[in-house]
Amino acid sequence: MSPLPEPPGVRARPLCRPEEIPPGATASFPAAEEGARGLFAVHHFREGIMIYVNACPHLGVPLDWLPGQFLTVDGTRIMCATHGAEFRIVDGFCVHGPCRGDALTKVQCTIEGGMIMVPVDAGRINT
Repeated sequence: MSPLPEPPGVRARPLCRPEEIPPGATASFPAAEEGARGLFAVHHFREGIMIYVNACPHLGVPLDWLPGQFLTVDGTRIMCATHGAEFRIVDGFCVHGPCRGDALTKVQCTIEGGMIMVPVDAGRINT
């Protein structure tokens, strides 16, 4: 999946078409700008598509253990490749590992014109 450029004057960023992420699948997206983190999507079987910033709350490192792969072997949780922390898919809450009780940064998304859209500044690192 290649990211699409942001059209001029638009305050939202298109990621991909929802059908490109089937139920149970994940996808990663590069940072929209320098000084930002990438994003990832998880398509939950019942709750739909969730978007998160690709940064573990414990160390700030990307979570994927292979490019675009974020789930535990059984597909029931998001897992950080660095230290094995596990997060619920539906809300990003950490249920196991050194960041237990913390949560991933969830990104609001909408479907517009057949595309998953996120705020243009999603993933921006506040310094």
